[in-house]
Amino acid sequence: MTDEHDGGRPSVSKDSYQMAARIAQRLREAGLKSQILNLLPTDTTVLRRDRIVIILALTLLTALAWTYLLWLSADMGMGVGMGGMDMTGFRMIPSGTGLMIPAQMPWRAMEFAFVFAMWTVMMVGMMTPSAMPMILMYARVGRETEPQASPLSATVWFAAGYFLVWTAFALLATFVQWAFERTAVLDSAMASTSNVVGGLLFVAAGAYQWTQLKDVCLTQCQTPFAFLMRHGGFRRDALGTLILGLRHGAYCVGCCWALMALLLVGGVMNVLWIVLLALVILLEKVTSFGSPIARLVGIVLVVGGAWLLTTGMS
Repeated sequence: MTDEHDGGRPSVSKDSYQMAARIAQRLREAGLKSQILNLLPTDTTVLRRDRIVIILALTLLTALAWTYLLWLSADMGMGVGMGGMDMTGFRMIPSGTGLMIPAQMPWRAMEFAFVFAMWTVMMVGMMTPSAMPMILMYARVGRETEPQASPLSATVWFAAGYFLVWTAFALLATFVQWAFERTAVLDSAMASTSNVVGGLLFVAAGAYQWTQLKDVCLTQCQTPFAFLMRHGGFRRDALGTLILGLRHGAYCVGCCWALMALLLVGGVMNVLWIVLLALVILLEKVTSFGSPIARLVGIVLVVGGAWLLTTGMS
């Protein structure tokens, strides 16, 4: 069946559409949101081009973020070492320029800005690889439902909404780091100085891996197409697209915030620790066995946290 008003392109038959409408209605009656999309045939060359452009852009963004983090880590490593000098009483500012100030000096606007930038770039570097399937799916659905629209520009707005949520998380993390440093819980390398605090964070993060909220958020991240079906599909307007990106980002933060909190235990600028956590998040979100991995990681974290608590209290 073809639609004369759509240039003769094939469209969904009336019977098929009515069946889909009945299924959608029953899902709504059961309390599940759903959306019917009429996906139109699209030139595979165009889809391939969109995919290549998005992958290259996100890969470049990830590479730039990790380059910045490696630069900061190398600078802080050199500052902590300082030719064997005792740096007790000083703290490093993650600026990449070797800035240090007395540890007892209150944070100033410049230090807050540098720490906030560090957390923001870290979130981009860690989360972009696992967000790539969702961003690619949004662009594809946009191309197949609105061929005459601009799915790439809409995808930029979607990604902006997603990263805006993580930027807000970075701001919160900056305040938490400030509080930890004020109470001397973090050392000059931005790692926990208390096994008790570290153990509690490990146990809390491990327990969260087994919660229903974690499962709900992880499911939203693991199923990009289903996420779009539940939340209205492709949006033409920039505001609607931005809001959809914000919603997906919120689910992503709900899925990963506890793991991110562990950066304060292993070291905010510990590159190996950052890579390990980013890998766990990637495996959870993009593999078919992500949920078992999340639960296994939860067990490991609880056991590790119990060990830290034991050593901290002995």
